[in-house]
Amino acid sequence: MPLNKTILEPYNTKVLIWRIEENVEMLLQGLVLTENCRNRLKAMKSDWHKRGFLSVRQLLAKAGYSASQLRYDDNGKPYLRDGNYISITHSHQYAAIVISERPVGIDVEKQRDKILRIARKFTPLKEYKTVANDAALIRKLTFVWSAKEAVYKAMGIPGIGFLNHIVVNDFSVFPLDKTTHAEVNFQNRQTSFLLNLFEFDGFTCVYTVPSGRS
Repeated sequence: MPLNKTILEPYNTKVLIWRIEENVEMLLQGLVLTENCRNRLKAMKSDWHKRGFLSVRQLLAKAGYSASQLRYDDNGKPYLRDGNYISITHSHQYAAIVISERPVGIDVEKQRDKILRIARKFTPLKEYKTVANDAALIRKLTFVWSAKEAVYKAMGIPGIGFLNHIVVNDFSVFPLDKTTHAEVNFQNRQTSFLLNLFEFDGFTCVYTVPSGRS
């Protein structure tokens, strides 16, 4: 079954995750694409990008939306015509969306050792001296990256930096904490987010809505 997971949260928040097992032709079935969608799809050279793009449209359909109801603002942030908020992600064989009455963000990432090489660009490495080994560090850093991606998407404000403006509160990966918080300090304003954490098949997923803390 391609629809891998559905999660329901407060504020009519719904998380949908799609495991991409179909080819492009199969993913096109049942979809009515806008001219812009067709042009974007045609311009994509990677088969995986096409399949990720179409999987997101299939998830929209599962949530009761047509492709024409998904729009993008001037900063490239997606939104829905009915006023609900949406965030989109896809990584390798997974695509996911979160839809809510409040600003939301979601990110799915494959756990890979590449994260060790780029970590200093988005988080202070000195904070992870007590992590037991490289495998644990890869898991934790991937969650931190996904958390900051989700928060950045929820904020939708250009100029927010992962390293200097977003702080993810500490959390355990053995066992994995289901939630933590993040704080954004930007333009003399502090915003708090509740982060929801889980993993599957070597992937991390973090989604967030504003927590109301300030």
